[in-house]
Amino acid sequence: MTPTTKRVLVTGASAGIGRDTALTCAKLGFEVFAAARRTKALEVLQREAGDSLHPIELDVNSAASIERAKAEILDRTNGYGIDGLVNNAGIAIAGMLSEVTDHDMRSQFETNVFGLMTVTRAFLPEMMARRSGRIVNVSSSGGLVSLPFVGVYHATKFALEALSDTLRWELRPFGVRVSVIEPGPIRSEFGDKLIGSTDRILPGSPYAPIFADIDRIKAFAEGRMSGPEVVTRDIVHALTSRWPRARYLEPRVLFLFIKLYQLTPTWLTDWLITRVVGLTAKRLALQNAQK
Repeated sequence: MTPTTKRVLVTGASAGIGRDTALTCAKLGFEVFAAARRTKALEVLQREAGDSLHPIELDVNSAASIERAKAEILDRTNGYGIDGLVNNAGIAIAGMLSEVTDHDMRSQFETNVFGLMTVTRAFLPEMMARRSGRIVNVSSSGGLVSLPFVGVYHATKFALEALSDTLRWELRPFGVRVSVIEPGPIRSEFGDKLIGSTDRILPGSPYAPIFADIDRIKAFAEGRMSGPEVVTRDIVHALTSRWPRARYLEPRVLFLFIKLYQLTPTWLTDWLITRVVGLTAKRLALQNAQK
């Protein structure tokens, strides 16, 4: 396949979906700018991918870092810039909304929303001037349905869904197409970090008993995870297809579950979710009494 999108910047390329996307795109003939804060991981990726992949140090929360990355890319492309931007960098921190700190709340919005938009605005002018380009925003199925304990992360993805819709409308007259990728549970370092972040939950928290058996929760989640390659497939389609879709949900079976969720009365979905995760007054009272 000869990609119609020649030069691509992938953020958060040091691991997981970003790494798999950067490596796959390089193998397909793209000129890939793989960006992340962890440059050592990018050097390993470059050795695996070859000369078509260029590691770029980039912190999406730093305007100066974004400016340096753009200057480097413009220099490497003789002022051309990029044809496609894959906004994959993101963080997730577990926590109950009654206990989450302002710092943890802001850091997720800074990276997942503000940082993403700053990177996007930095690389749009060249695309808009050429009347051609692709923006691929990696959201989450959590941008469609919110769940307990990850409310802040899901809120950032709900925001990204809205921003992506507006970008899609505003940029279409300039030939720039915008797609959203909505992964469900994916086997990656990202998921491990999310589960690991439950360590922040204080032992004295009334919710602590729910996370006492975190290994069981982790095993349950991992048994339902897909590999990053299913998401990469959709990202490549969004970058290369003449008619990219506005949204890609993976794994696709989630479409049925989400539609069912949306059609089910709220009282019933509330009843189901609270019991699945153990958020009932009776269970919490019993577990706290046994501590």
